[in-house]
Amino acid sequence: MERLQKILSQAGIASRRASEQMMLDGRVTVNGATVRELGTKADPSKDDIRVDGSRVKLVEHHRYILLNKPRGYVTTRSDPQRRKTVIDLLRGVKEYVYPVGRLDYESEGLLLLMNDGDLAARLTHPSHGIARVYEAKVLGIPDAHDLDRLQRGMVIDGRRQRAAEVTLLPMKRDATGATLVITLREGRNRQVRNMCDAIGHPVDHLKRVAIGPLKDSRLKVGFWRDLDADEVKRLKKSTDEPPAAKKKP
Repeated sequence: MERLQKILSQAGIASRRASEQMMLDGRVTVNGATVRELGTKADPSKDDIRVDGSRVKLVEHHRYILLNKPRGYVTTRSDPQRRKTVIDLLRGVKEYVYPVGRLDYESEGLLLLMNDGDLAARLTHPSHGIARVYEAKVLGIPDAHDLDRLQRGMVIDGRRQRAAEVTLLPMKRDATGATLVITLREGRNRQVRNMCDAIGHPVDHLKRVAIGPLKDSRLKVGFWRDLDADEVKRLKKSTDEPPAAKKKP
């Protein structure tokens, strides 16, 4: 017997968090009865588990996709405002995959999608400290004090936020803006943008260039590819290492 949200995640229906919301919304039934209790357990080999009336089947084949997300796409499977979603870019993908983590509407860069609920949960759980690396073009030129504030951390909306690493890329002498390479090991919503706003250098353009051990400078914006076996192996291994042992990708 396993928790229902874990079963839904393993079946590739949605992440555990999204599966919990489906349960709270009354969209999930077990043997004909609607289940809203998050602690409910079931046996996928014996019980009739359904979402929106459709029978849940265990995933026989996991699929792992790396997408270079363009600006102007929402990182969800569907959007109530009918904006374009990252799923619209996955032409030819028949499996029910979902985004792992967030990348906001105005940002671009690398995004993982998969139907492996266990790995998705490990990648997004803060205890694993998976590195996400961003290139942020900001207005103005941050000084040493600004960079130190980003790494020491600051309180934003009541929560302390900090970068694991910050580097200022070389720039032309007459430049009016700068590019920061920022590594995060926590996943707050719009964290890079909020932190740069806090030091007085708003983000003009934001791109994610690495997720854990994965990066691909050759993958064009708007295109995707499947991860190879070695990449999947390295990605899984990255969730087994304690955060202190990890280095910048």
